[in-house]
Amino acid sequence: MKRVSLFVALVVAIIVLMVVNLLIGSVKIPVADVCRVLMGDDSNEIWTNIIFSSRLPQALTAIVAGAGLAVSGLQMQTVFRNPLAGPSVLGISNGSALGVAFVVLLSGRIGGVALSRLGYLGDAAMSVAAIVGALAVLTLILWISQKVKGNVTLLIIGVMIGYLANAVIGVLKFLSPEEDVKAFVVWGLGSFSRVSGDEMVLFICLMCILLPLACLLVKPMNLMLLGDNYAANLGLNIRRSRMLVIVSSGILVAIVTAYCGPIMFIGLAVPHLARAIFRTSDHRVLMPATALCGAVLALFCNFVARMPGFEGALPVNSVTALVGAPVIASILFRRRQSAE
Repeated sequence: MKRVSLFVALVVAIIVLMVVNLLIGSVKIPVADVCRVLMGDDSNEIWTNIIFSSRLPQALTAIVAGAGLAVSGLQMQTVFRNPLAGPSVLGISNGSALGVAFVVLLSGRIGGVALSRLGYLGDAAMSVAAIVGALAVLTLILWISQKVKGNVTLLIIGVMIGYLANAVIGVLKFLSPEEDVKAFVVWGLGSFSRVSGDEMVLFICLMCILLPLACLLVKPMNLMLLGDNYAANLGLNIRRSRMLVIVSSGILVAIVTAYCGPIMFIGLAVPHLARAIFRTSDHRVLMPATALCGAVLALFCNFVARMPGFEGALPVNSVTALVGAPVIASILFRRRQSAE
């Protein structure tokens, strides 16, 4: 009964934060007018445009992106049995960044026109490049996972792939004009505001397919917690299960990174937050709990990034760390004290 109450509280928190995201920003819109706009009243074109073109897409994007990254982090921490594992641990996020770097940093030098000047066409090219780069690294990781047995070896190789990708990105930055480097750096700061219109619908549809599919891996993930030998004795195919979890996590990271840029911290910290709140290691509870906690944290960070007083919006990556780190640290500290 207590867990049901916690789930209800998380859902209510998502609804409240979504309303707050619609109400508060650089332009203040009264509650009644927000309700009228959502009901279809377009008498005030400016407010209608602000809500439907900016605030609502950002809120919906934050919900599904936060949930996807949190679930991906939970999967990585489970498969590697490492509390410091996150969505970027295998270099998949770095692969996305490398794909975008090739497109953004080389476009001006090779094609004569920087993608940063091409508007929606440039944004679409960056999204495709991010997905291609992430899936290329994911394919390499899956091939390596068939050759090595230990999770630690695979983890180290993934970290090395990330370092290699960052090294190539550094060389590309050095050789590229300042304008292209700035466009790449801005992409790397992460943002929930890049997705709107048909892109937002496609992004949400993809995540609504991928997240339920990730929940199908709950049983093998629970068995993985018991250790490879015990899980194998219970009939679990360790190598295949590990590959499926990595694929699921990698695709979630690839899609979110393609649409929002590399969003840090959420995938690493939210699984710990969910474990601390629900006090369980059962993935039947942790999977939905982690998704909801990720949505709550992403919505809150998006609201803080767009608070009145800031010109434009703060980088999401800065806000996620500044807001989330103290909260997670305090929760883990209290959990440690109660255990003692």
